[in-house]
Amino acid sequence: MVYAFGLPFETAREEKLPTGRRTAAMSSPILVSVEAGVQRITLNRPDKLNALNPEMHGLLRAALAQADSDASIRCVLLTGAGRGFCAGQDLSEREVKAGAAPIDLSDTISTYYNPLVRRMRALPKPIVCAVNGVAAGAGASIALACDLVLAARSASFVQAFAKIGLVPDSGGTYFLPRLVGRARAMGLALLGEKLGAEDAERWGLVWKCVDDGALAEESARLARALACGPTKGYGLIKRALDASPGNTLDAQLELERDLQREAGFSEDYREGVAAFLAKRRPEFTGR
Repeated sequence: MVYAFGLPFETAREEKLPTGRRTAAMSSPILVSVEAGVQRITLNRPDKLNALNPEMHGLLRAALAQADSDASIRCVLLTGAGRGFCAGQDLSEREVKAGAAPIDLSDTISTYYNPLVRRMRALPKPIVCAVNGVAAGAGASIALACDLVLAARSASFVQAFAKIGLVPDSGGTYFLPRLVGRARAMGLALLGEKLGAEDAERWGLVWKCVDDGALAEESARLARALACGPTKGYGLIKRALDASPGNTLDAQLELERDLQREAGFSEDYREGVAAFLAKRRPEFTGR
């Protein structure tokens, strides 16, 4: 079922809405579908390389709120329409005319980007990102905020901020050094050079690089597998790994103990042990 937030297309067909209205819905900048436990979110401004604007932010956060509250959704798959994943902020909305007061970019970050990244990291369900083309600026940061990133072989990552005198945002300065180390993070941030998908995989920036023609099926297969897994445990794993960089060993050991207690009370743990002892495939419910 595809939504143009929040009108399902199946509903549009049932009510026999005019074709023009259905077309308008299909042109929504964010498309959302849910099938077999996977919520698929597609950035849908291909003519702008899916550059982000306030409307898209609102729809993205609404989709993630749905994923958080709907127990039937157990994995999120994020991708882009057309030849790019996301070119970051739509700069056509950032032009400063001669004599005009400068724009306070911190307002945009506080209002849109930071809440989006926080929502993604706090989601207690895995987020798979299928990078189907260029991921630039905030688009690259948003991809790196996901839990598992698959990139088409022709895809690339560009820290484009320095090219227009800005600082990587949307978590870019947090994720980059933790994924690739300070030296490579500094090179990417200062030089703004394009990093191809194969190098991104070698550097540990993404989980896997796949052939362009295989990206859609590979990412969908991965998302379906996660949607059938122990959702409660996945959320606890995210919490543990996200806390690790700021913790001492002792603090992390204590956190692992607490999270393991919580995991041990889950129905999925009981099912996992029962399936292991019975030598059968577990049937997790996500609880």
